[in-house]
Amino acid sequence: MSTADRRGDVARARRLVVKVGSSSLTDVGGGALDEERLVALVDVLAARRLAGQQVVLVSSGAIAAGIAPLGLTRRPWDLATQQAAASVGQGALVAAYQRAFGVHGLTVGQVLLTADDVTRRSHYTNARRTLDRLLELGIVPIVNENDTVATHEIRFGDNDRLASLVAHLVHADGLVLLTDVDALYDGPPSRAGATRVPTVVGGAGLEAITIGGTGSSVGSGGMITKVEAASIANAAGITTVLTSASQVERALAGEDVGTVFVPTGSRRTSRKLWLAHATTPMGRLLLDAGAVRAVTERRTSLLPAGITGVEGTFSDGDPVDLCAPEGRVVGRGLVNYSSAELPGMLGRSTHDLAKELGPEYEREVVHRDDLVIL
Repeated sequence: MSTADRRGDVARARRLVVKVGSSSLTDVGGGALDEERLVALVDVLAARRLAGQQVVLVSSGAIAAGIAPLGLTRRPWDLATQQAAASVGQGALVAAYQRAFGVHGLTVGQVLLTADDVTRRSHYTNARRTLDRLLELGIVPIVNENDTVATHEIRFGDNDRLASLVAHLVHADGLVLLTDVDALYDGPPSRAGATRVPTVVGGAGLEAITIGGTGSSVGSGGMITKVEAASIANAAGITTVLTSASQVERALAGEDVGTVFVPTGSRRTSRKLWLAHATTPMGRLLLDAGAVRAVTERRTSLLPAGITGVEGTFSDGDPVDLCAPEGRVVGRGLVNYSSAELPGMLGRSTHDLAKELGPEYEREVVHRDDLVIL
């Protein structure tokens, strides 16, 4: 399939996820929500929705929308003030969206997520069910990270990764990442001679590109996070377009704007994708060379006999990184024992452990179904 056809994935999408950043929704100073810019975006998305596409909007802007009401002059850096700004700004943001979509006879529904909602299986199953039902009812879901309650340890950190995971969650056919830069360039856009990269096919397409990580003072994501988000979506088989908010109409029509990230290879299962990209490791298990080969080459479960060390504090069911003897991370999985239990089990067979401690110890430390190779 040609690149033009892959851009058409977005135009033809039955279900589409669009992410917009704070800098695309606020005024030049970053101190207040710019409803004119918000309305311009909504007009385009509403036309798509009324034409038959299901649209999920992942929107930043809650913290930015709370800056002016709190009497602040710029985006706060400490977590408590960010949460206070999000608490004030989230209501204003959704109200603005409801007014804008309401002009077109459409209703919005607010969905606030934390990283835990897409890490714990029961949580993300419920999130998927809710989003599916909203879309079936003709509602436009407005998704944002729940900044009011998220802590540094459990937050996504930016809505780019959240958008890619939501795209996978709802089985979207396309993802559009809107920012204040019109495309990915082969170097810093401000540098003379930098040219637009129209297409990235797989990870190899990024090898000759220098990507800067600096975001705006209003938002928290830079170009690196957007490329990572596109990679996550591609791993789920989802075509992704990166462009500016001012070009959203052309991007949704499948025109040659921005940068299209084309998925290659096999599509990862839901379970594997979530483990690789939606979890934050709570600890590390150090493996001997034999266990590394067993896990990465033979794709077996991890047994206590192959573990040489335990780092961190975690409970059973938490995600942990699996590391080679030199410390290199080779995989991630959900552990069946706590960090308090594991040290006494290292290097021992499950048969011996069951004889000494009981039959509940004759199980894997990490089952292969709960393990992804990184």
